[in-house]
Amino acid sequence: MVALAVVLVLLVIGSLIFHFASPWYFTPLASNWSTIDFTVNVTFWVCGIVFVAVNLFTAYCVWRFRQKKGKPGEAHYEPESKKLEIILTAFTTVGVAAMLTPGLFVWGNFVTVPESATDFEAVGKQWHWSYRLPGKDGKFGHTEVRFMTVDNPLGIDPEDAAGKDDVVIASPTMHLAVNQPVRALLRSTDVLHDFAVPQFRVKMDLVPGLVTYQWFTPTVPGTYEMLCEELCGVGHFAMRGKMVVDEPAAYQTWLASQQTFADTQARPVGNATVGAASYAVCSACHGPQGEGNQQLNAPKLAGLNDWYMRRQLLNYQHQVRGTTPGDTYGVQMAPMATIVADPATRENVLAHINTLPNKPAPTTIAGDAEQGRRLFETCQLCHGDKAEGRWGTNAPRLASMSDWYLVRQLEYFRARVRGAHPEDIYGDQMNMMATALVGPGAVNDVVAYINTLR
Repeated sequence: MVALAVVLVLLVIGSLIFHFASPWYFTPLASNWSTIDFTVNVTFWVCGIVFVAVNLFTAYCVWRFRQKKGKPGEAHYEPESKKLEIILTAFTTVGVAAMLTPGLFVWGNFVTVPESATDFEAVGKQWHWSYRLPGKDGKFGHTEVRFMTVDNPLGIDPEDAAGKDDVVIASPTMHLAVNQPVRALLRSTDVLHDFAVPQFRVKMDLVPGLVTYQWFTPTVPGTYEMLCEELCGVGHFAMRGKMVVDEPAAYQTWLASQQTFADTQARPVGNATVGAASYAVCSACHGPQGEGNQQLNAPKLAGLNDWYMRRQLLNYQHQVRGTTPGDTYGVQMAPMATIVADPATRENVLAHINTLPNKPAPTTIAGDAEQGRRLFETCQLCHGDKAEGRWGTNAPRLASMSDWYLVRQLEYFRARVRGAHPEDIYGDQMNMMATALVGPGAVNDVVAYINTLR
């Protein structure tokens, strides 16, 4: 019994040392919500005092009323004690009130949005963040899930005039002006998500079918990671974004560079016939039928999702791809992408590629397809059951594509040769997902299975 009492005392001492000496604590506060910190600290102190008191009292009782050699135990059984009940009830009431009272005041402030606050919308889906700002009219356009397409990912009603000037940020990076109160309107397109920036201290769930909200005032310029803190599926850990807090002038410069909904709908329609002439340069490496050429390190293009090819061409043009050390072939592709820098030319080439026959690329990779099938269970949640690709999860087609190229890209993701650029949000997600392929044969195995999905 003495040993048990000693263990309890050591447990208390160790817990106190761990709490006060631990390097894991709050991130630096970067918003107006210092009251959240105060409330949490009150909870720590109340729970900490109770934890220490209960454990030390237990240790004392174990030692004081222990069975002594040759003597009966000294414990006294008293089933009821009004005095003890009153004391315990009073202390419990005070402790609970001390924890709840600050929270009630904080919640009152949390649900009361200042009149000076501006609005922005954060839209969550597996596993991506997008944003929207009201245009010059100060109003958001109507949205519905049925309007969501690859060209309208936020589901803005094309017939609603109020939505034409809405600012659409398809990237997971959102900018805010420092010291300007903002209300975040939160919307989910699929499952439960949660909007949280640790430095801002506030968080709120996104519930399908509802628009929830939170408000805060960013107070320190900088770049902060935004997380989904609701388990939303296998890619939950990769659902990250960025909140950039700018000085007012820098924020206005950024805002002026963003596209409105009307701008996103004004993309030229591709002409496949015109695009055939422009594609002649591409065919020198990728083949006249877009079949790819391993000898020239050019992957198959026929059958690849046009929205994915558009994004990669823009990444090359904006130096998001082809600039990372070790990406030899990306460096070669970067100057070639400038040939289709003109939007009309790019859409024409993509339209032509869409007319090319999607014949399966030759099989060049050997691996354990059955083992690969088990590994692919994670991949299919983004890329589709048949590896057909899904624009909703920003995941391209894999089936029937060049298997040697898939192997190379997976190795690139694992080594952060690809996806290391700060603007390559989806590449960064793949960096994390590719680490699930553990072992020397895992990449070949999963690609061998993909080869069976032709």
